[in-house]
Amino acid sequence: QVQLVESGGGLVQAGGSLRLSCAASGGTFSTYAMGWFRQAPGKEREFVAGISRNGVITRYADSVKGRFAISRDNAKNTVYLQMNSLKPEDTAVYYCAATTGPTNQPMGAWNYWGQGTQVTVSS
Repeated sequence: QVQLVESGGGLVQAGGSLRLSCAASGGTFSTYAMGWFRQAPGKEREFVAGISRNGVITRYADSVKGRFAISRDNAKNTVYLQMNSLKPEDTAVYYCAATTGPTNQPMGAWNYWGQGTQVTVSS
């Protein structure tokens, strides 16, 4: 059983930056592809970014391309999401997830989820 704990959320002004972290425990981190998802009030949860097991392959939602960067440190069992040029529409709860499959699979196929961290971007 893999446990995921997100941190780094908070309140930031539009145009600012935040770095989210997700610490994993209870499994072999390097055997999981990792991803970040978000859920805004009144909206469905959506994919934000994903990274392969060795960190070589990344993918992003169109809405965050060029502004967000996902990375991982397998030695520290941690995945990161660097968020720059934040917009009010980025306001959401951000979730970390792990999967034994590829990052482009449906949300329901992801194996493990964190509890989420709130990101609020003020205008």
